[in-house]
Order: sequence, then C-alpha cells, then structure tokens
Amino acid sequence: MKFSIVLITGNENKYREIKILLSKFKIEIEKLDLDIPEIQSNEIEEIISDFIKKAYEEVRKPVIAEDSGLFIRKLNGFPGPYTSYVYKTLGNEGVIKLMRDIEDRYAEFKCALAYKDDKYEKVFIGISKGKISNEIRGKGWGFDPIFIPEEASLTFGEMNVEEKNNYSHRGRAINLFIEWFRKTYMID
Repeated sequence: MKFSIVLITGNENKYREIKILLSKFKIEIEKLDLDIPEIQSNEIEEIISDFIKKAYEEVRKPVIAEDSGLFIRKLNGFPGPYTSYVYKTLGNEGVIKLMRDIEDRYAEFKCALAYKDDKYEKVFIGISKGKISNEIRGKGWGFDPIFIPEEASLTFGEMNVEEKNNYSHRGRAINLFIEWFRKTYMID
C-alpha cells in the first residue's frame, strides 16, 4: 500500500531533499505551494504548528511542512526563525562579516517538521550541530555554503544531496517522522 502526502513548500531544494528520503519507503510526496501567512514567533515549533493546521484546512489531505533556522551561539541565536529573511538581506557574505572577529563559531541548524492528517498532528525536531566556516565554500542553497556539521569537514554546500541528508537537521527530522509514520501506519 502506498501513502501520499502533500509537502507544502515553494522551495524546490527542500522538496528534492525530502523526496529523496521519503522515496525509500512507500510514501509518495507531491509539492504544493500555498500562500499561508506565518505567525511571528521566536520558536520555529510554534510557527510550524500554526502553519500545518492552516495548510491542512486548505488541502484536507495528509500534509507535511517544515521550518528551519540557523542559530549562531555568539550572535545570541541569530538569525534563528528569521533565517530566510536574513539570508535574503545579508546573504552568506553578511554572516561571514558578522562573524569576522569571533573565535567561537558554534552554530546549530534546527528543523521543525510538522505532519497532519485527519487523526494525527505531530512535530519532529532535527538538529545539526556545527560551526560557521571562515569563508563561503561550495554552491548549495541558503546558508549551506557556510555551515560545517560537527561530523564532517565539508560545508553542506560542498556535499551532494544524499551526503547532506546524512548530516542535516532536515534529514534528521524526516528520519524521526519516517520512524513514527512507519510504526503508526504499519509500513515495512
């Protein structure tokens, strides 16, 4: 039996990463870009919980969505839930400039992935610990070219999608979701 879930996103990169992970199981995914306003909050879990409820009301099918943030310790968690805005306004170059004289480059990427259907509503958290590189390395999208996960020497931007999924916050959240989904819906 195949399951079909609607991924609510306009981001082709997120779609590709999530589709690769879900395709290993009997879970089909279709992408739908909805214009749903996000609430303002410092907690990505709050943002995605509100968003998934609104998405489900519009689609009335099983839906999945995610919100991610880059949290830099020496910048008091900045940009956090404002990661997309900061990327659009400052870009990788701007974050590198902000970090220029900072030795402690520890950062975390955090993903809050939400699922909702007619029975369940759950949020799964994935965290990738690492550091901000001293320079832009690789292509990638978003802050991928400046984030090096703890377990690697490459930035996300220097990795292919499969490699990145092994380390990424999104990959970890999706894997938690898959584990729960398979148990809940008895998929092998």
